[in-house]
Amino acid sequence: MLGKVKKTDVANFQQFILWWYSKHGRYELPWRNTTDPYKILVSELMLQQTQVERVITKYLAFLETFPSTKVLAQASLAEVLSLWQGLGYNRRAKFLWQTAQKVHTELEDTFPSTADELQKLPGIGPYTATAISTFAFNNPEVVIETNIRSIYIYHFFPKRTNVEDAELLPLIEATIYTNNPREWYAALMDYGSHLKKIFPNPSRNSKHHTKQSRFEGSPRQVRGEIIRYLTQHPLLTEVELKQEIKGEKKYFEKVLGDLLAEELIENTPDGYRIKQ
Repeated sequence: MLGKVKKTDVANFQQFILWWYSKHGRYELPWRNTTDPYKILVSELMLQQTQVERVITKYLAFLETFPSTKVLAQASLAEVLSLWQGLGYNRRAKFLWQTAQKVHTELEDTFPSTADELQKLPGIGPYTATAISTFAFNNPEVVIETNIRSIYIYHFFPKRTNVEDAELLPLIEATIYTNNPREWYAALMDYGSHLKKIFPNPSRNSKHHTKQSRFEGSPRQVRGEIIRYLTQHPLLTEVELKQEIKGEKKYFEKVLGDLLAEELIENTPDGYRIKQ
């Protein structure tokens, strides 16, 4: 596919994306107004599987309480999880807390600037690493996520299904606007979000597309409830904790075991609590 893309096509594609962003870009998003890698990391972890509108308030409140890696590193996991409530996927909060500890104690509160080095931090995978490298340091990384997939499939594979990321990555690399990668990827993410509102989600034609499962009645609901109750109560016995659950109690034992294995919670002689 890459061999069929002409330089003029690349230029036209870049021109269109940047034009669209100049007219419709979400410049007001708070994480668009910072190059602090810590704040970029907070936004990226919050935005995973969560709508932008829900994240904004949480993002601002989180940074008001934990404005730096130093402050976050000195907090307890219970404090972090309490403020994270409403975002779901609590492991992200734990990874953020662990990264802050590592950056504060081992790196003197200075984040590495390359994707390879960023991936050595707790819970930071390829996407998050390339996003931080791009948005914090303006490096021309090859970044891929659902909005970006939607664009490249829509523009370059309009009649295809089951498109692999391996086919998209060379195109993403070839079309990066290297004069300002930070602005380029902000534009792509906004345009991709727009595309999904006006057309059937083009990323459904990706081989890697997965549909998020229903929250109500799922194990995720029980996970969230367990974490919430344990941030509200220092200790709860297993019986007390199970009584509080409003979701499907059939998932309780399995979810409790998972949370113990992930070291989000711990079992003491007096009951369960958030991991100390």
